[in-house]
Amino acid sequence: MASRFRLVWIAVIAGSAAILTACSGVSSGPTNNSQQPPAATQLSVSPTSLAFGDVAVGQTSTLNATLTASNSDVVVSSADWSGSGYSVSGITFPVTIASGKSVSYSVAFTPPSAGASSGSISFTSNASDASLNQTFSGTGTQSASQHSVALSWDASTSTVAGYNIYRGTQSGGPYSKLNSSLLAATSYTDLGVSSGTTYYYVSTAVASNNQESAYSNQAIAVVP
Repeated sequence: MASRFRLVWIAVIAGSAAILTACSGVSSGPTNNSQQPPAATQLSVSPTSLAFGDVAVGQTSTLNATLTASNSDVVVSSADWSGSGYSVSGITFPVTIASGKSVSYSVAFTPPSAGASSGSISFTSNASDASLNQTFSGTGTQSASQHSVALSWDASTSTVAGYNIYRGTQSGGPYSKLNSSLLAATSYTDLGVSSGTTYYYVSTAVASNNQESAYSNQAIAVVP
């Protein structure tokens, strides 16, 4: 009886290949159909931190930043920020950022008081890093215009044309007149004062013939 066997090779003769098609077990070799996984969707913020430096109390400084999507579109669903005096504008949520594109927004710092203030903003999206953070820093400063001295005095018992107010930085003078024209009221607000200075004030009454009285008693104001 003839022996049974399987052909498992391909014969190559004189440079030509004889392909055996009806034989079980013949394989043309392994085929690798695996593909590289797609790159992760990313969301980035630039710059990663915003430094506002010194900003006078009550004044506003604004800086701009951008969000950029890569590898695929990114949907930024919301943002939360914190820190005294900070606010975000120029962007609404949800927002879709196309792959390779950017959107801009603004951060404003309006310090309510003097001193350093830190903050941050966190963006929530469908990117591989679902939460992205940016930090803020700034310092509120107290400028001279933030201080003022309110003065008032008793009206003269005589008929007068008005009053003058004087200021000095030494007790007893010398004094410099602050008002450019006679004051009709018995009050005055000095806006031109500086932090860390002590001021000394006196007032005078002026008659209709321009005769000026002697100085009043001295008032003292200490500006912090």
